[in-house]
Amino acid sequence: MASETANLNVDSNTRLYAVIGDPIAHSLSPVMHNAAFRQTGHSGVYVACRVTDLPGAIAGIRALNIRGCSVTIPHKVAVMDLLDHVDSMARQIGAVNTIVNDAGRLSGFNSDCPGAMAALLEKTPVARRRVAVIGAGGAARALAHGVKAHGGQLTIVNRSEEKGRRLAGEVGSDFCRLVDFSGVGYDILVNTTPVGMIPHVDQMPVSPACLRPAMTVMDIVYNPLETRLLKVARESGCTVVDGVAMFVHQGAFQFERWTGEKAPVQLMKKTVLAALGKKQ
Repeated sequence: MASETANLNVDSNTRLYAVIGDPIAHSLSPVMHNAAFRQTGHSGVYVACRVTDLPGAIAGIRALNIRGCSVTIPHKVAVMDLLDHVDSMARQIGAVNTIVNDAGRLSGFNSDCPGAMAALLEKTPVARRRVAVIGAGGAARALAHGVKAHGGQLTIVNRSEEKGRRLAGEVGSDFCRLVDFSGVGYDILVNTTPVGMIPHVDQMPVSPACLRPAMTVMDIVYNPLETRLLKVARESGCTVVDGVAMFVHQGAFQFERWTGEKAPVQLMKKTVLAALGKKQ
């Protein structure tokens, strides 16, 4: 914590920001946002708070005038009922990961969707492309809404047919069982599951045979930075998008919502990569 807030000028006018979740010790949000505050001269401090009492934490945000808050597992859904306003996109996705406190009025947003799409659009167009999203959880929902909004032809790919078909029905997309997925005909593949995350770094959600040289392959896992899926995809001639890109872009969305200033995206990315390098 000391290194993350070093060289910040803290006084009675300093604005407080936080990330709430459980567990939370692994979060790289504090190092990323505090670096952004230093770079832009914004008088703010961002801390990580392990929260098990969510209603109490939301009351604390109001009472302490915490200006902005990131929300992570397991609170992204439950927090919606505790806020004064929920953005329409977040309502459709069914999850909030960003809170803005405007004079005691708490508004909820979802930065996973625009963050993921910004990362993907850096490498490939989405409109009229065939996109396979692996998974049916919160991140898959965010990606699904983003892909549809950008004109992509979406297929939900999931191990559980019940959950996969439910999400596909909600967003108006096709569905394919993971066991039946071949990759044939798809332009973009996005993994939203934790498969391949430390410590299970030898796993990948699909077989190498599903990857085609013309594909763009994105993995939202960012630890390790290069998952086995991305390594095999790169070796197969695919364009790859790592999880840091989504993490940084969703953080930039939060920063701009909270401060009204342009986020220093490249610095935020450099800071996260340096922090990951120390952890790996």
